[in-house]
Amino acid sequence: IRYLRLLLTDMNDFIVSLMLLGAVGSYDGALPFWATANQYGLMPESSGSFAMVSAGSGFDEGRTLQWRWGGTVAAGSWGDPVSPKSSPAHLMVDEMYASLRWKVFTLDAGMKHRDRDFLASGSTLGTLSVTGGNMLWSANTRTMPGATLSLEPLAVPFTGGRLKIYGRYGDYWTMDTRYRQGSLVHNLGAYVQWDVTPRLDVSLGLDHYALWGGYNAEAPVNMKVTFKNYLRMALGMHAGADGSESDQINVIGDQRGAELIRVRYRGDGFRLTAQHDIPYDDGSGMGFQNFPDGVNTIHFAWDDRDRWVSDLLYEYHYTMWQSGTCHDRPATEDEIRNGKAFQLSNGEWRKTVGGGDNYFNNGEFRSGWTHYGMTIGDPLFFPAGTRDGSWNRGITLGVENNRLRAHHLGLSGKIAHRLPYRLMATYPISRGTYKKEFQPSI
Repeated sequence: IRYLRLLLTDMNDFIVSLMLLGAVGSYDGALPFWATANQYGLMPESSGSFAMVSAGSGFDEGRTLQWRWGGTVAAGSWGDPVSPKSSPAHLMVDEMYASLRWKVFTLDAGMKHRDRDFLASGSTLGTLSVTGGNMLWSANTRTMPGATLSLEPLAVPFTGGRLKIYGRYGDYWTMDTRYRQGSLVHNLGAYVQWDVTPRLDVSLGLDHYALWGGYNAEAPVNMKVTFKNYLRMALGMHAGADGSESDQINVIGDQRGAELIRVRYRGDGFRLTAQHDIPYDDGSGMGFQNFPDGVNTIHFAWDDRDRWVSDLLYEYHYTMWQSGTCHDRPATEDEIRNGKAFQLSNGEWRKTVGGGDNYFNNGEFRSGWTHYGMTIGDPLFFPAGTRDGSWNRGITLGVENNRLRAHHLGLSGKIAHRLPYRLMATYPISRGTYKKEFQPSI
């Protein structure tokens, strides 16, 4: 890998970066998992060469109203990840955005990476975590265009500055070829932080997503994207008469999210973070019926980022329970009479019991929580077709592995206090899904 960085100084600094990479796989040309995962969908699965050019500016901290811009373009010599039979030369836009900041508010418009947590010692090495601190929105797939309004931590009045709130509100659209073409993504993230002591703080958060809209000629109902339906979707309401049977029974679109618990301690020269990221795909998950599912992270970091070892991270992923094996069952007469059941179009009455959450999959949005054939969230949830070799980043029909447990270790520092490195090792045991269990586990 060769990396060139040029800094040009003007009234506002901007950075131009060039990265050249050549990769060779030793097993049928396939590259290792951590050479391709969490690379924003830019890296291939096989040997090839790669070039990426980035340019951008930062905020001018001396101004009240600040702006910045950025862009990244990548080119590779392997087959197009969407159409593998096409010409091996292709061009991809990774980032292209402009941002405006006023006090604690920031508006990002375009294609922009999100910030990641648990970073390695070198700024270009990325995160030590499998998910980057967010189980639902990692760096595993191509960047979506859209707009995000963010609120930086804001002290709540009459709390002495100890209670803070922060969050984001965003809307994006998918650009890949999928079962429902042109599906939209809505996101609401809300967090609260309590500074227990000057050294210790606790954060709680809710990160919610809705995949909705889009068109499929074979689908019985394609919901129109209107302001009324947008409000219904954003408020988690049932669909009206123009919605599908599922959207009228449940809520509009394919809705999911994660609940976050994070504890941070700042010692003399070090920081310690413990986090539990809890996924949900329906009401049972939001009600913690899926406990103990989630990603558990412990991260130790020295303040001195030039040490031989500056960061240690351990993660345990567990998603085997999913609120139980059964989502619904035939309803009893009492449940029907008391309004605790729902009726299908064939006249059958069913009672929801909340199990079989089937993370990242959906019956109507069959591409599920994927984009350009890659999982948007936890990379260990690999897309359908991976095990039998039929996956090619074309139209992906969800994920085939969402029941797993995995141990992950991350280590970072600087060799001779100068050369940054990152070491990562992951040991997963994958069981597939409740409906299609792997035999044997992999």
